[in-house]
Amino acid sequence: MPIAALSGWTSQQRHVVAAAFLGWALDAFDFFLLVFVLKDIAAEFNTDITEVTFAILLTLAMRPVGAYLFGRAADRWGRRPTLMVNILLYSAIEFASGFAPSLTALLILRAIFGVAMGGEWGVGASLTMESIPPHARGFVSGLLQSGYPAGYFLASIVYALLFQYIGWRGMFMVGVIPALLVFYIRRTVPESPTWTPTTPASNTLAILKSHWRLGIYAIVLMTAFNFFSHGTQDLYPTFLQVQHHLGPHEVGLIAVIYNIGAIIGGVSFGSLSESFGRRRTIIVCAILSLIVLPLWAFAASAVWLAVGAFLMQVAVQGAWGVIPVHLNELSPGDARGTFPGFVYQLGNLIASVNATLQAGIAAHLGGNYAIALALVAGIVAVVIIILTALGMEARGVSFERRRIQPIGAAS
Repeated sequence: MPIAALSGWTSQQRHVVAAAFLGWALDAFDFFLLVFVLKDIAAEFNTDITEVTFAILLTLAMRPVGAYLFGRAADRWGRRPTLMVNILLYSAIEFASGFAPSLTALLILRAIFGVAMGGEWGVGASLTMESIPPHARGFVSGLLQSGYPAGYFLASIVYALLFQYIGWRGMFMVGVIPALLVFYIRRTVPESPTWTPTTPASNTLAILKSHWRLGIYAIVLMTAFNFFSHGTQDLYPTFLQVQHHLGPHEVGLIAVIYNIGAIIGGVSFGSLSESFGRRRTIIVCAILSLIVLPLWAFAASAVWLAVGAFLMQVAVQGAWGVIPVHLNELSPGDARGTFPGFVYQLGNLIASVNATLQAGIAAHLGGNYAIALALVAGIVAVVIIILTALGMEARGVSFERRRIQPIGAAS
């Protein structure tokens, strides 16, 4: 399937996919550097882990702002220049986070980082999906979304190898590296072939309002999906550190293992969705996550925890591998730069309480992170199955400017 999907591509199309993948991977890299050092930040600022997880909440909560602002810019001035500005901004804020003099300053910086992070996914996804051959959408969707665990993978390596030498502040300073990607985009990446500039009179909110049922459905679905990913990722390193007393090397190694699983799952199930269907693929992945949940959360040894985490991320990111193409295919054509990223990040806003919620549940249960993680992951997997079964898909639809039927109409 991946080999067939790659047939007939131009050099420019390959550069677009590479740039969008790297943009999302390095964005995720900058985000996930934080999840490995929650305990260390809490120790330096004389507070507890629950207070520091508020930084994750703020990052996720501010992402819809970035999705809207950068999405509007992409619809108005183009995907390519907007993507470059976006990458420069999130790299600069990540670097500045390493100099935060207090927890309050760090929280403010992470909120601004959330604005920049929120813009990248929607702009990169629209640029990619509008540029590639239609038969490649499923594979590229999985590949693009796999940039997220790939970024987590890179953060895992940096944590395992460098943390003991550079500390948590040095981890953030390493996060300036993604800024170099802008030079590659400027030199090799063309603008979307189907993009035409919107006029100031073109009101994205009016477009979204005319598709309000689709918008509400997409936001609820993406809320569940964001609980699904963040509920199985963000506090897992803390779970391994606090409940199983594993050191940086072991935690980093397990994170590398489960992110390899995430990449495999995203690419594989994204590709399968091209022939098996978007909704069917998501449902199968959600069911698989329920099957492996006991091993992922309640295994007694580091080896079996690694196996469970690997299989869990195959399933979770397998479902996520379908999302870039699924949302872009459902999107109104006049707002494709805004709609997918905006509904995705509004779901993130609602799910932004996840880390604080799970940490609070764990604290209430005497430090039992296993139950807190399993409770959230199990509930949202069931919710995703139900929502996906009740939804619609538009597999293979043309990406010319169009207006799609409202949710509930025949697909």
